[in-house]
Amino acid sequence: MFNKNIKIGIAALIIAYAVYQFIEGNIGNGIALILLSLVFVFFYFRNEIILLAFLKMRKQDLAGTQNWLTKIKNPEGALTVKQQGYYNYLHGIIFSQTNLTQAEKYFKKALKLGLTMDYDMAMAKLSLAGIAMQKRRKREATMLLNEAKKLDKQNMLADQIKMMKQQMKKI
Repeated sequence: MFNKNIKIGIAALIIAYAVYQFIEGNIGNGIALILLSLVFVFFYFRNEIILLAFLKMRKQDLAGTQNWLTKIKNPEGALTVKQQGYYNYLHGIIFSQTNLTQAEKYFKKALKLGLTMDYDMAMAKLSLAGIAMQKRRKREATMLLNEAKKLDKQNMLADQIKMMKQQMKKI
């Protein structure tokens, strides 16, 4: 895995060589090099390790997800801000199975850094509400549930939100 700045540097060098190929009259080589540089630009905005970790998460393989995430040694240097948010979001999901305090820390950091999708933000807030509910912080849990409900525009989390509100009545 390359640092995010190295990826842009490689893409710039490939584009410069593509321009040289165009000048030399090798149009096919230039087009192929431009397409190759787009791969590095894509991986600047969508980190390859995060993508592979999401694939493992989709298969419910938390150990595999953790394995991919440990390959990122310096998240601040290797990832953009949104990617750092998803890095922390994935860590929050992993630690929500074992260590709620650690998971809460990761979810809060992910929300602070920002997540692209409203669904992901709603899921993080719903998880934080569950953690707050388990720690007997009813007011915070209610506030987080309401925020999650606002963010869940397609009602994908409606059942979980309803279930959590029923559980909060018992507290």
